[in-house]
Amino acid sequence: MRNIFKRRLGYQSEFSEKESQKYWLHILLFLATLFTTTVAGHEWIRGFSNRTEFTDLIDGFPYSFSILFVLGTHEFGHYFAAKIHKVKATLPYFIPFPSLLGFLNFGTLGAVIKIKSPIPTKKALFDIGVAGPIAGFIASVILIIYGFTHLPAKEYLLQIHPDYNLPTYGKDGLALVFGDSLLFSFLREVFTSSKDFIPPMSEIYHYPYLCVGWFGFFVTAMNLIPVGQLDGGHIVYALFGEKKQYAISSVALIFLIVFGVLGILISYLALPLNVGWTGWLLWAVILFFIVKVKHPPINDDTPLDRRRKIIGYLTIVMFVVCFIPAPFIIF
Repeated sequence: MRNIFKRRLGYQSEFSEKESQKYWLHILLFLATLFTTTVAGHEWIRGFSNRTEFTDLIDGFPYSFSILFVLGTHEFGHYFAAKIHKVKATLPYFIPFPSLLGFLNFGTLGAVIKIKSPIPTKKALFDIGVAGPIAGFIASVILIIYGFTHLPAKEYLLQIHPDYNLPTYGKDGLALVFGDSLLFSFLREVFTSSKDFIPPMSEIYHYPYLCVGWFGFFVTAMNLIPVGQLDGGHIVYALFGEKKQYAISSVALIFLIVFGVLGILISYLALPLNVGWTGWLLWAVILFFIVKVKHPPINDDTPLDRRRKIIGYLTIVMFVVCFIPAPFIIF
């Protein structure tokens, strides 16, 4: 996952060997993120509390280990692809984020690597850009399959919500529903049976493997949006060239704005639609002003080979099946 406040594949032309070996910072950030995601995992299951005991955090370990697995797999995909092409890159920087009352909190803003030398060719750009989403996607699929094939009985949810079976459940507060993607829905149909208790999307965050797998699909889709220096921007630039990338990026940004405006209208007018989210508008603003719409030029006109083109088209399909027009529905 990308730190939304940085360009991951921007590079620094000058750096010292000493600066590139700050292992202590990587370790410190990883441990901090391990802690914040453990807290977040506990809170997704048990709810926000100002008096959480240290021993209670054990509940958060499955979530924490899972989300670090997804983020780490994604970033090391980029890292090893960079190494293969002899592009200098740092190890992943994990970004912790503390729990704040009233905020949707996953315990982290993601992870990021820094590319510290120029990317010489379109092939290198493509390989580095595509390796992260594919690796993170595979990790997410593994978690979701495991989550659906190891669903606990309904009693698990009743321990969290003793009133779940009552008709009054959820009537006196806000409800949070995770939006369904095409692939998440497909995996649910394939890997569950009528004998299982299948949690609704309004309760999915109590199930750490499903929650993190869903989150992995969500951030995979965010990263594959074909704008600027997002992973999707790298892929589209390498596939179609500078002019087409700019056109595709502009259209994608317009769609994000439309989904964001729909989210605002649905929220304020209480429309019975699940096709928009206000967060897409914020993401569009960040992409436009920080990440930028246009991809920086690469001084290489060599077209990609057939194998890479096929992989590139498959990542576009991956984006479609993971994208959620309304990822968070609150009512």
